Amino acid sequence: MTTAALPIERIKEVFTAFLLLGLTSFGGPIAHLGYFRTEFVERRRWLSEKDYADLVALCQFLPGPASSQVGFSLGLMRAGPWGAAMAWLAFTLPSAIVLVLFALGAAVLEGPVGSGIIHGLKVVAVAIVAHAVWGMARNLCPDRKRASIALAAVFIVILVSGPLGQVAAIVAGALAGMVLCRAQADKAISDMHFPVTRRAGMTALAVFVTLLAVLPLLALITPSQTLAMLDAFYQAGALVFGGGHVVLPLLEAEVVQSGWVTPDDFLAGYGAAQAVPGPLFTFAAYLGTVLEPAPNGLIGAALALVMIFIPGLLLLVGGLPFWNTFRQWSSAQSLMRGANAAVVGILGAALYQPVWTSTILGPEEFALALTGFLLLIVWKLPAWAVVAIVACGGVLIAP
Repeated sequence: MTTAALPIERIKEVFTAFLLLGLTSFGGPIAHLGYFRTEFVERRRWLSEKDYADLVALCQFLPGPASSQVGFSLGLMRAGPWGAAMAWLAFTLPSAIVLVLFALGAAVLEGPVGSGIIHGLKVVAVAIVAHAVWGMARNLCPDRKRASIALAAVFIVILVSGPLGQVAAIVAGALAGMVLCRAQADKAISDMHFPVTRRAGMTALAVFVTLLAVLPLLALITPSQTLAMLDAFYQAGALVFGGGHVVLPLLEAEVVQSGWVTPDDFLAGYGAAQAVPGPLFTFAAYLGTVLEPAPNGLIGAALALVMIFIPGLLLLVGGLPFWNTFRQWSSAQSLMRGANAAVVGILGAALYQPVWTSTILGPEEFALALTGFLLLIVWKLPAWAVVAIVACGGVLIAP
């Protein structure tokens, strides 16, 4: 990566923006993408709608936590390597800290008021995702062909559940775009400025492959619990597509079946992870805290958290230097038109399941979600303000 100095104000801007999102982004990775779009495409205008959709499509293809990869890329675009680091840190730490406190016994999620706030924060995710689908559909599905691709993506995601369905939808959309969306190359397409050289990208890919191959061997030949723990969390982060809930069976196999964490502790931590903002990968911080034997506690939490995120970020850094060249090809532009329409369909399907079905349980939740949607689309309030208002509404409608 380049090391050109950037004004400290820009790095602070990235940290502040992502810290606010890390404190308020409830609802899982699909909702996170909606929060990011509202904040960085609509409000701050750091990038265009098309650039954002292209970036989302890239991160959906890669193993790892897609929303964290998108956030890392946005920080990198805005303020270089330090911006990328601050974006990841600010978005990740709030939920990680809460889960570590929960593991240490602090009752941070209990009480009727706390439950009501959490309920309201889940409802606001419906409004955020609906707003994202509405805005992206208008920009990325402006004709019948791309609207049809988006609709087909909805059916694919419904019929093929899980992350495989999402990847299949994007692949199908890209192939459909090659056939249906062929047009003259868009000469006005702008480069997305990632301060990552090709040498740095190739180095990141080499490090990813080396760790993936060497860590299991070292853990096998060395009687070190630390190495075994590092390998377990790295493998979980490296071998999962779709992120979020998909990583749970891998983690269960690594830490429960090995006897490091009891099934009851695992399920308790998973329940707590559903009630905090930010990426679900921060569940690793909870597991690192309660692991037996050592390393555990705060050191275990830090090691687990870093190791589960590293592989996805290494793969992202490895792909970014080649992204602009790929996007300039006329055939690639047709492909991306279809892929971007498929992303809209994926978001639309996720708006119903799991965002809507797990949250809208009655007319009170529907009215609250509709209020949040109108505050975003008509009153054009910032996302953090809508989150605060709907969270208070959650207390009022709580049973």
